[in-house]
Amino acid sequence: MSKADYYLDFENEYCIGVPSLNKNPKTLIGSYVIIPKSHVKSPFDLSVEEWLATKDLMDRIKSYIDEKYKPDGYNLGWNVGAVAGQEVEYAHLHIIPRYKDEPYAGRGIRYWLKQDENIRPEAKN
Repeated sequence: MSKADYYLDFENEYCIGVPSLNKNPKTLIGSYVIIPKSHVKSPFDLSVEEWLATKDLMDRIKSYIDEKYKPDGYNLGWNVGAVAGQEVEYAHLHIIPRYKDEPYAGRGIRYWLKQDENIRPEAKN
């Protein structure tokens, strides 16, 4: 089977939704990203129309993922700035289906940030 057999692209006037690139195909199965066509740097720069278009694609992609992969939950997220993990210079919303049998099931997007190892040196005093 080709990649096209596994994934579907989504599009509207302001955004495109595409499968998320993943170096390890056995993780993040069914993940997508929504990218504004204007390629703004951050979601803070999105217009009202782009927000509505993002919501439209988010709903369509979720319906597709629900039907195709039947996840048990989702993580949604924007990385804004290099310190926050943004690896490309334009805004994009991650839609990540989650499954009960994952080793990290039950750990949300803030889990890693709440660990003692993430306490800033300045805040330890």
